[in-house]
Amino acid sequence: MNLKMKKNILIAAFVVALPVTMSGQSAFDAYQLNQSNMRGTARFMSMGGAFTALGGDLSTLNQNPGGIGVYRSSEIGVTVDFDFQKSVTTDPGHPNNVNSQTKVDCNNFGYVGAVTTGSDVMPYFNWGASYSRVQSFNRRYRGSMDLPSSLSDYIAANTTLIDGGGYTPAELDGYTAGYNPYQDSYAPWLSILGYNAYAMNPTQPNNPKCTAYTGLMGKGGSGVGYFDILEQGYVDEYSINFGGNFVNTVYWGLGFGITDINYTQSAQWAEDLYGVQIPETGYDASGNPVASGTVTGDGVIDIDSWKHIGGTGFNFKFGVIARPINELRIGAAIHTPTYYRLTQQTYTSMGYNFPATGYEGWTETDEGYVQYTDFKMNSPWRFMAGVAGVIGGKGILSVDYEYKAFGDMSISDRNSRSFTDINDDVKRYFQATHEIRVGAEYRLTDNVSVRAGFAYETTPVKDGINEGEEVIYIDGPYGTDTTPSYNVADRTIYGSCGIGYHYKNFYLDAAYVHRNHKSTFHAFDTYDANYLRADLSPEYVATPVSDVSNYSNNLVLTLGFRF
Repeated sequence: MNLKMKKNILIAAFVVALPVTMSGQSAFDAYQLNQSNMRGTARFMSMGGAFTALGGDLSTLNQNPGGIGVYRSSEIGVTVDFDFQKSVTTDPGHPNNVNSQTKVDCNNFGYVGAVTTGSDVMPYFNWGASYSRVQSFNRRYRGSMDLPSSLSDYIAANTTLIDGGGYTPAELDGYTAGYNPYQDSYAPWLSILGYNAYAMNPTQPNNPKCTAYTGLMGKGGSGVGYFDILEQGYVDEYSINFGGNFVNTVYWGLGFGITDINYTQSAQWAEDLYGVQIPETGYDASGNPVASGTVTGDGVIDIDSWKHIGGTGFNFKFGVIARPINELRIGAAIHTPTYYRLTQQTYTSMGYNFPATGYEGWTETDEGYVQYTDFKMNSPWRFMAGVAGVIGGKGILSVDYEYKAFGDMSISDRNSRSFTDINDDVKRYFQATHEIRVGAEYRLTDNVSVRAGFAYETTPVKDGINEGEEVIYIDGPYGTDTTPSYNVADRTIYGSCGIGYHYKNFYLDAAYVHRNHKSTFHAFDTYDANYLRADLSPEYVATPVSDVSNYSNNLVLTLGFRF
């Protein structure tokens, strides 16, 4: 189907300082790093995460710090999560593609210490520390689809439109001895990569000052696209919390969290093309390659992108729980954004095989060196509220609501100068999500309890994005980032159940959690089919899109000791 690509990554021992206009991130990168799953202890997950008004669980150190005030004894516990994943891609005219994998994580490890004060006003002062894996990025999905347009056409359109054109073949050419277009020109890296993989042709091949280009399918042809996306990594949080209670009626807590992000994506996009316009190259008097025209034929292009983002951040949390009567608890919490300092590394190679011209090979960004970009990112604000009731002394019913302000995410350079285009895209495409969580617990005996839960989170993108009604035209991939594909999230649903057993000071909880998350894969951005004709209004081309359904079945076990 596609070329066998050489993938050796040579790590450069230098850092390239970039202006704001050469950003390597996008609005969808920001969301990818800031999404969160329901993760925590087995009791927490079996009850759908509806613990804002309950407390008394190690997971509350990451959710509502006010829950630490409920403790009247010390506790230590550890949680292990067995995650059985499946991704299904759906494309009209092509069979569904199913990918499965199994991962094992330590979800949570924590300690809470309860200290009696001897005061009737604040009888307990508590503190706690925990480690939590708040997000796992592990996912793989792949599929195929008929092509409404080619990546080469997208690259050509953006190369022509950038600054009204301005990049000649000589500026893009990477085969001239002693010249490196990635460092010696200001041209976007994806444009350089596409030109050197024979994926676009100047509209005036014999004019060395030509700055307009056409892609392989720009004048007709057809094709099939193939994608294979592998994501790995995590977001870990280390929390320190302090709290207490006032007259055993109002419980409060303050939390400070340090987060660690480690995200890696390998994204391959390949196209089998039929009856397309393939660039031909001749040579000038000095022996340098010069575009000379096109021939009609078949071919393959294959872009293989690697991206790693890592760094640390910090946040603050504040929460309260009120118990006006023994049967009722009301809770609320607020989380500040997590303030990150991150480094992105990128590398991309692009292969080509055109039998009609005899061109076959591969080219890579910046002669194989990895690109480094430092930046800052702020995650969304989070607000949550909950109410819980005790029924008959044996049952608990809890309901939560959470608001995440994804439209307020922001990215800036390492000197805190805003990436204005990307932040505008965040506000254009993203909105706040609303999550409802419901949990129940019933004590069968003095030692055994059964639990169940449900959670539903709305889509983070605005109306029309996933339905194709809204044109997506993002600014991120043009600069030094050469990963044109991205994923647009939809709603998420959880269903859970579990059982708990305690004997004296020991407890063992187990949970089963099913997660169903919908999204769409986009091979590249929308672009204007009339980019070569200033006298025509924009005609946006439908880009290749695939529906992706991600399913997770988690078996969660928590072992703890209270003293």
